[in-house]
Amino acid sequence: MFDRAALAHQIARHGSVVRVVVAKAEGSAPREAGAAMIVWEGGQSGTIGGGALEYEAAARARARLSEPGARWLRHEPLGPALGQCCGGAVTLAYEVFDAATLPDAAPSFQRSFGTEPCPASLTRLAQRHAASGDPVPVTLSGHWLAEPMGRAALPVWIYGGGHVGRAIAAVLAPLPEFAPTLIDIDSARLPDPLPEGTESLIAAHPTRLVAHAPQEAQHLVLTHSHALDLELCHALLTQSASRIGLIGSATKWARFRKRLATLGHPQAAINCIECPIGDPALGKHPQAIAVSVAAALLKRQNQQNATKDVA
Repeated sequence: MFDRAALAHQIARHGSVVRVVVAKAEGSAPREAGAAMIVWEGGQSGTIGGGALEYEAAARARARLSEPGARWLRHEPLGPALGQCCGGAVTLAYEVFDAATLPDAAPSFQRSFGTEPCPASLTRLAQRHAASGDPVPVTLSGHWLAEPMGRAALPVWIYGGGHVGRAIAAVLAPLPEFAPTLIDIDSARLPDPLPEGTESLIAAHPTRLVAHAPQEAQHLVLTHSHALDLELCHALLTQSASRIGLIGSATKWARFRKRLATLGHPQAAINCIECPIGDPALGKHPQAIAVSVAAALLKRQNQQNATKDVA
């Protein structure tokens, strides 16, 4: 996924940057096609994996930071030359961007890394996916690369900026599959700075925000107040939110079930709330909860994507 917003953000901070993307993965490789990183002088965001592969790719990228508009491909066998035992190979696409060369927003982004015209097969692929509304897959055809543009990330609204909320946001923020938003009644309760890629919403009455959440959002309710948690669950069920997670003990959940039923919610809807969130077997440390919540979200996302691919 060509995340134009993330690229624009790094350009605004660092000027010239290089985006490095796995254009093609063959055999056993550390990351899949589409995995990307953005490199600037003195830092980077994202990862293409592989240790030595990533280190050398970042060094090559930094060597050409002064060449906005430059593009090139490099085929990398993952063997003894890189000190890796994967046994596969990747083709990396390098592109140098600044404010003047940032591409316009579009459903997909096709561009050439050579001089030949765009292959007819790639044109047909883009047209077919545009007609269906499905994102074009990451495809390298000759010296032409096609990628879907945008951030196909699941919005995760986290109500409560305490220790657990902060930990969940910090774990989810680097993952391109998710777009976390931390919500609280007071900005002083949120981390400063926020994890990169995390949005924030401040509201004296967070329940009023529920109606404005993206339809597909996952909601995690873990505020400082049981009363507010109940109000949020009530508002989310009223709004028919797609997924709701609630932090709490068995006792808290039993009490909430009764109160939500009294408020008029059918048992089938109440049963859709996941409580507790995460895997209790991993413990109650905020980071342990965050890791298990992220793992559950990733597993669900991968299952849904697999279902879409089969369909």
